[in-house]
Amino acid sequence: MNISLLHVLDRMESKDEELQEESIQGHLQDEIIKEALSSGLDLREYSKKVEKELESAEHASIGDYIAESGNIAALHNQISSCDGILARMEGLLTAFQTDLGSISNEILSLQQQSVEMNLRLKNRQAVRGELSQFVDDMVVTEQMISTILEVPVTETQFYEQLHILNHKIAFLNEQSFRDAKSCVDVKDVIEKLKIKAVAKIREYFMLKINQFKKPLTNYQIPQSGILKFKFYFQFLQAVNREVAKEIRDEYTDTMSKILFSYFKSYTGRLSKLQFEESASRDDLLGAEETSSKGFFFKPSLKNKSTVFSVGCRDDVLNSQLEAPIIVPHAQLKNEMKYPFEMIFRSVQYTLVDNGCREFLFLSELFLVDGQNAQDLFNFVFGKTLQILIKFTDTYVQDSYDSIAVFLCIHLVQRYQLLCHKRCVPGLDKYWDTMNGILWPRLTQLLELNTQSVRDCDVSRIKPTDVRPHFITRRYAEYSAGIVGINESFPHEHMHKLLAYLQEEVESLILRLAGTFPARKDQLLFLINNYDVIMSIILERTKEETKESDAFREQLRSRSEEFVEQILQAHFGYLIQWINEAERKLEKGDIDGLKQEEKKVSQIISTFGAEWKKSLDRINGETLSSFPNLKLGTGILQQTLTTLLQYYHRFTRLMSVAPLSQTPAASNLINIHQLMVEVKKYKPNF
Repeated sequence: MNISLLHVLDRMESKDEELQEESIQGHLQDEIIKEALSSGLDLREYSKKVEKELESAEHASIGDYIAESGNIAALHNQISSCDGILARMEGLLTAFQTDLGSISNEILSLQQQSVEMNLRLKNRQAVRGELSQFVDDMVVTEQMISTILEVPVTETQFYEQLHILNHKIAFLNEQSFRDAKSCVDVKDVIEKLKIKAVAKIREYFMLKINQFKKPLTNYQIPQSGILKFKFYFQFLQAVNREVAKEIRDEYTDTMSKILFSYFKSYTGRLSKLQFEESASRDDLLGAEETSSKGFFFKPSLKNKSTVFSVGCRDDVLNSQLEAPIIVPHAQLKNEMKYPFEMIFRSVQYTLVDNGCREFLFLSELFLVDGQNAQDLFNFVFGKTLQILIKFTDTYVQDSYDSIAVFLCIHLVQRYQLLCHKRCVPGLDKYWDTMNGILWPRLTQLLELNTQSVRDCDVSRIKPTDVRPHFITRRYAEYSAGIVGINESFPHEHMHKLLAYLQEEVESLILRLAGTFPARKDQLLFLINNYDVIMSIILERTKEETKESDAFREQLRSRSEEFVEQILQAHFGYLIQWINEAERKLEKGDIDGLKQEEKKVSQIISTFGAEWKKSLDRINGETLSSFPNLKLGTGILQQTLTTLLQYYHRFTRLMSVAPLSQTPAASNLINIHQLMVEVKKYKPNF
């Protein structure tokens, strides 16, 4: 350690020597010293000179200090005074700092006290709020007592006070479980008010329900009045279930009787408005016509509905679906009669209107939903629905009017959908029952019609001409009507039934055509019958159907065969030769074609002399053979077009050697000339 200290001291001495040398060097660099050295002065003399100057400067400075001694003394006094002031300030600040420290402690203490007081205030306010609410819920005011006892239940004041009373009853029950002592003070008053309110509400409901029993009463008006005070029943449900059940039973029993009586009377009166004549077994598709019941015989719509054609009967599914119901006494005065589907529509729409309103009323007033609402609705409407089911079943089982039955099926579907739109599922089982009545009977009627066509005795209904047969017209109208109705709500089962009927009708048409000896007459009969079926179906339906497609194909094939028949009758010699010559040309039989020169010359000569007359005869025969002018002109154009095709094949054969060298080829009618003549028979429509 001593060695280290000595080493440090040596380093410090060497450092001092270096600083002295640097100082000397600095002085040597001073301008004055440089000047003295450069002038060659003696430094000792120069040093003495400098000392003298310093002494004189010192004496001068002392003199100045003596001269300013007064000011210096005053400055000293001032400085001393300032020191005193600053000392006092320091004392004040020290005391102030001490005071601030004590104040800070007081503030912290006050803050702590404030937090504690705020917490106590909140606790007191919470207790006060709960206590105040408890007192308000428990206290029974004079206004409530007087209102419950004296004010009628229909007044707003009673309604409002009943809400308050209901709340107090619930609160009192809750506090009783907690053994609140204050419950004893108000329990007796609350109980008496409850009894009084229940009695007044029961009297109100019973009075309203009794209003339903008055004759010619529109019960919808008192129902609307009751719904304004539906809270009353809710109150009864909460405080006295026995009275609530009594009111509900009284209402449902009363409405059940009212609705049963109304619908029984309504259906009975509507039955008197039905057409007096109804369809029977004689009104099946295959039934024979009589002098009094020909196809063109139109029964009075006041007595009977159409059996095989829909006409305007499907209006019940469109414009009449939600139209006003039939008023029996008004229509009896006017002697109006209706088909069954119109009466059925009026009854079912009345049921939908009343049923939906009643279901929603029961659910809203008696606070029920789901199966409970369904059970209550069934109790009210059970007897009524049985009457309506019996009413429909009685008609349907004896009915042979399949169009009426099918319209009723579609009415059921539409009204069921309407109920669902109104969120009323209460009638779903009823609609299923109605379908269970209507569909089997409709199936049976379709099968009876199909069987009647199958069992037709062709010898008894043999056609006398080639015009459409009366059974064909019946089927066309019937099928078009059923398909048109079925478009909006398709039923696959109905498609199958119609397919069976179509097969039998096609078979019957072929059997009827077979009664004609000539093939031409057979074709004319088939074409006319297929055309009337397809035309009526296309007219009555919006889209292409399987029925129209099937008969269109039959019409096309039979028309092509008829065209060949009529061309054979007038140009058979030409057509036969063309077919034979084309076969020889395909085989390359040139010698065989040479042998045809004489025959082809005769054909050209005959065609040139007869073709215009033949066109006139074809035109006359074709148009007179078809009652449907549009069909006749169409087949005429098809015939002439086919003739042009044959003649084009003929001219092509004549252009082939050796036939092109035939002298008679120069007399060949130009195909353009033939086309010009054919255009004269083109219709103007």
